[in-house]
Amino acid sequence: MGRWEPNARGRLAEAALKLYVEQGFERTTVTEIAEAAGLTERTFFRHFADKREVLFYGTELALDMLTRTIAEAPAPASPMDAVGAALESFGAFFEEDPERVRRRDAVISASAELRERELVKLDALASAMAGALRERGTPEPAAGLAAEAGVAAFKVAYAQWVAAGPGQADGTGGQRLPRLVRTALTELRAVLADRAPV
Repeated sequence: MGRWEPNARGRLAEAALKLYVEQGFERTTVTEIAEAAGLTERTFFRHFADKREVLFYGTELALDMLTRTIAEAPAPASPMDAVGAALESFGAFFEEDPERVRRRDAVISASAELRERELVKLDALASAMAGALRERGTPEPAAGLAAEAGVAAFKVAYAQWVAAGPGQADGTGGQRLPRLVRTALTELRAVLADRAPV
């Protein structure tokens, strides 16, 4: 293979995911990933810091998408509405390649190390959204609470979407992740409204 192979990053990511599914994350080496992609280890490290990052690259894109959506929300939008719009956009991003997302989720779910890394990434998303809310004028603790609550609702919706598989979420050909996010946020609001007066 030539030194400047097209789509090296995508080929490495796909080869890694395939190997992680087949033989497990822990048992897969960077050498095996590079060989399966028809590339070198040096090329791998040009694109990814380590073999975990293959599963988590794109965080910067996600942070940008979430913060931009919050910044562009209409001025009268509540913090939760702005967060909801951002997370629905994020859900639509996941739907671009649902099979890859589900395989990725299976690999992460099977590894304590990767589940911990996923939580760190989700915390970064919540922090970025809280920062975007503060820039819109939302004070603390409301900005942090809206962002954290939004991430919690997203996690619930995402788990439902992954578990349902393609075409099974609502019995009518599948429910889209953005709709599940919207439903989870609505249910969260209902749960919070249902608490006893202090």
